[in-house]
Amino acid sequence: MPMKAFVIEDEIPARRSLVRKLTAEFPDIEIAGEAGSVRESVAWLRENRPDILFMDVELADGNCFEIFRQVKVTAKVIMTTAYDNYAVKAFEAGSIDYLLKPVDSEALHRAVDRCRDAAHTQDLEQVLAALRPAQTFKERFLVYINDHIVPVRAADIACFFAEDKNNHVVTRDGTVYVVDTSLDDLSEELDPGVFFRISRSCIVAKDLIQSAIKLPGGRLQLLLPEPIQARGADFTVSRARTEEFLRWLES
Repeated sequence: MPMKAFVIEDEIPARRSLVRKLTAEFPDIEIAGEAGSVRESVAWLRENRPDILFMDVELADGNCFEIFRQVKVTAKVIMTTAYDNYAVKAFEAGSIDYLLKPVDSEALHRAVDRCRDAAHTQDLEQVLAALRPAQTFKERFLVYINDHIVPVRAADIACFFAEDKNNHVVTRDGTVYVVDTSLDDLSEELDPGVFFRISRSCIVAKDLIQSAIKLPGGRLQLLLPEPIQARGADFTVSRARTEEFLRWLES
């Protein structure tokens, strides 16, 4: 039975070249699909399960790590990259293979052979973690109390929420402050392992979520400790974010 391959590459010439090589040199590999963006890849992978996934690191609308955050990948993964020795070292240390562009036949055969080898397992999370650039997140945020500016540690924050054209931060003891940063910007500055944006108007800390109640329409209502629950934020997880939220909460 042929192995099904999915090729993710936003550079059309590079994608065509790889598909031609696979078709010409591997009669037991079927090209099941192609994509050039995170959005297209996630949509395809939600409906299909390839055996091998060839994936460029940098895509038209983001990097490949977004795909793994949005959909479960069970295929053997071979990444392609035109740069950065850190990627090469990470793959050499792991069991997922890599291909440096332009792809040569010897490297391609080596990568496919590793995928054919049932004993050659992969630790996808470990290797992806090694590939991610080191990222730092804000540890303090400035809040405003009349004419005073006060720093608040991220570790002391329970949630952020937007109300009446203002953005607020609620600390773990239930104190509410105004913060001069949009929720869009806060989403980029906060550690995604600790905080999650459950809707357009609210970001919550994981360890304070006590339970979630299913609501009509696929939404969830979160229960947080009383001093925080009573401070005016709407702790409803929007329907569009419910699936991703549950994966985050479980991780």
